Amino acid sequence: MTADTDLLIRTYQAFNARDIDTVLATMHKDVDWPNGWEGGRVYGHEGVRDYWTRQWQAINPHVEPVGFESNETGRTVVKVHAVIRDRNGNVMSDGFVEHVYLIEGGLIKSMEIRVL
Repeated sequence: MTADTDLLIRTYQAFNARDIDTVLATMHKDVDWPNGWEGGRVYGHEGVRDYWTRQWQAINPHVEPVGFESNETGRTVVKVHAVIRDRNGNVMSDGFVEHVYLIEGGLIKSMEIRVL
């Protein structure tokens, strides 16, 4: 397992546990992050914190990595099984996406979401 893979596994575990401080500790202070729920992008730790706080009040996402690879640009591509539930536990979405990460200096610098 590479250091980047280990970093991302820990990040997904913390996200699913709603441990936002641990997740933010894996990110560059100026991280560029997709707002997969509302659209657009958010920036920096406070942008991500605000986005996830709003998101978790409305929906309950669970993302489980099922595969890791590096692409031709050196980014880490993670195939993810994503299950999104409403606050009552009803499944709103269940499928696979790819998360594409730029990792610099042991921290997540940016992420993109690709629908499969």
